[in-house]
Amino acid sequence: MSDPLGLLPIAIAAGGGHVDGYEVQQLVAAGLTLLQRSAPLVRALHRKRAGILLPTSPAYFTALAASEGRGAVLMNPLAGRGEVAYQIADANVGAVFTISPLAARLPNDVVRVLLDDAPTTARVVVDGVSRDVDLGSHHGLTLEGETDAPGAGEEAAVVYTSALAGTLLGASLTHANLLSNARATVEAGVMTRETHALAVLPFAHLFGLIVSAAAPLVVGGRVTTMGRFNPGRAIELLENESITDLIAVPSVFAAIAALLARRGAALASQHLRLCICGGAPLPIELQDRWGELTGVELRQGYGLTEAGPVCLFNRLSLPNRRGTLGVPFPGVRVSIRDGETDRELPPGQDGEICVAGPNVFAGYVNAGAHPALPGEPWSGGLRRMGEWLRTGDLGCANLDGTVSFRGLIKPMFTRNGFNIYPREIERVIGEMAGVRGVVVSALPDPMKENDIAVDVEGDVTPAQVKAWCEDRLAMYKRPSVVTINGRDA
Repeated sequence: MSDPLGLLPIAIAAGGGHVDGYEVQQLVAAGLTLLQRSAPLVRALHRKRAGILLPTSPAYFTALAASEGRGAVLMNPLAGRGEVAYQIADANVGAVFTISPLAARLPNDVVRVLLDDAPTTARVVVDGVSRDVDLGSHHGLTLEGETDAPGAGEEAAVVYTSALAGTLLGASLTHANLLSNARATVEAGVMTRETHALAVLPFAHLFGLIVSAAAPLVVGGRVTTMGRFNPGRAIELLENESITDLIAVPSVFAAIAALLARRGAALASQHLRLCICGGAPLPIELQDRWGELTGVELRQGYGLTEAGPVCLFNRLSLPNRRGTLGVPFPGVRVSIRDGETDRELPPGQDGEICVAGPNVFAGYVNAGAHPALPGEPWSGGLRRMGEWLRTGDLGCANLDGTVSFRGLIKPMFTRNGFNIYPREIERVIGEMAGVRGVVVSALPDPMKENDIAVDVEGDVTPAQVKAWCEDRLAMYKRPSVVTINGRDA
């Protein structure tokens, strides 16, 4: 049996940190107590995975602990009912941890655990029958052992991604994958017990969970969460709550910078020291503007869900090379390789970014049902060649050891830091009665990276297409511009 301290939630608790004023040990203890006191929940999880459908909040750590050390499917709170149902069925989920406002997204027959009042109480609902569970008044756990114990090889999380061929695939990540990346973040970002991170990204997004939460917590730091990003509120927290670290995507930094510029005053913070940007290409102009408005460098990184997630970063101990993805993360190997020969390319030559290391995922859920097919190179998700995970991204190595992003090989684009897969949206809209063809394209947008345009051939209206998408696609995947037969209708 694995060392309990090698399990992600227990390792986080061992750091002794705080989330929104709660001891993280209290949050994790509440999750373990929930398992001890709810036999129906234990039965529902027997030989099945857990699901977590929660906003960014302290309750997330209670849910992780109550997942009984098994894989938890991290479902985006912006997901549509159709996506939630698909992930529950595909990953064989036995129970879902959520809150009342999100519970309507779940299929009626799914066991649900409502954590509205965590870490004090939880409500377990089975076959329409509710039972409240007292989670106690914990003020810590008794944890004995090495706090840097190796991460366990068992599955910790499943995140659905890489719908490159039209269908979301569940990437399975182990406790070892995620803990290695959290500890590498601590090293690269020089995090300590004095770290106070502002978490504005969904914890269903590994960049949010691992970099803005798990990393500061494993060293005893603090995390302040924002369930919903608001630039004005973010500035208020940065200026008044001793925030030291801000981890976000380009659209978040752009929104904060725009509000600061309109205010006509620089950020009034004496504590902010580390700003990490990932999830989408970062314009160098935004890095320049951020530095002028805050006095803090905006440091770009690079990663992907299948790599747990971070692979490259402009480390705090090195000069920030604006316009680059930085250098390999501690313990991660990065190679720019020829797509056909697998030969490593010298600095200055563009090739596919390939990664290897303890952070690289175990594989996809139900991988046998999604094989790579001739003429459909992305049907099986991201590919491996020997030890290397091929990211589907184009880059080149620089003489100073950094890597520069050169574009996408895989069929996708980003919107507000989220991956958008045209084939997925085309498949969903293509299932509408009266639709004969669908083409999805990106509309460049300075604040969102891209917006989504859809051109539909068929006997439908734009309003019908948008209504169809509401139930079946996450909010960030829904098209803004819909044309019918090449024209607005």
